[in-house]
Amino acid sequence: MPTAANDFSDVIQEHQQVFSQLSGYSPLITAASKLIISTLISGHKILLCGNGGSAADCQHFAAELVIRYHKNRRAYPAIALTTDTSILTAHPNDFSFDSLFSRQVEALGSEGDCLIAFSTSGNSENIIQASISAKQQNMSVIGLMGGDGGRLKPLVDMPIIVPSTTTARIQEAHMLIYHWWCEMLDEVADD
Repeated sequence: MPTAANDFSDVIQEHQQVFSQLSGYSPLITAASKLIISTLISGHKILLCGNGGSAADCQHFAAELVIRYHKNRRAYPAIALTTDTSILTAHPNDFSFDSLFSRQVEALGSEGDCLIAFSTSGNSENIIQASISAKQQNMSVIGLMGGDGGRLKPLVDMPIIVPSTTTARIQEAHMLIYHWWCEMLDEVADD
């Protein structure tokens, strides 16, 4: 039986509190949407990396860009670096899990592309190294983080930090943000 400490209404209240604070980040979230749109419209691609639930968010967001969100429009190039099982198992086996995503950024990224780095803590070493690799290739980097942004915050061009330390609430907010980015892309996209 649920108790007062874990009542579903408490979860809803926590969720609403986090989401209500996101409006203070509207200018940065809007600037990031413009960066994503300009990257894609100019013929460049989006690379995405994250671990665990954030890896699933990478795949979800990439699918929205490649297939569609609401509007039937042309496909946009987006690659979730979290999906190739051969790479995901060979690289950590042969080298290190820490450089798993940076190696893929090195192979697949180009100047003018944009990396979207998901890290609820901001301290995932493989996400930090991917961001460093992206900057070395003159790519833009958007960070979707939580807490205080961790060590990732100063390494990205646009640090979007969800004001929470609860992983589930951070991931829920990340989804809201990237769904809104999809809506903004739909508004300007050619059919």
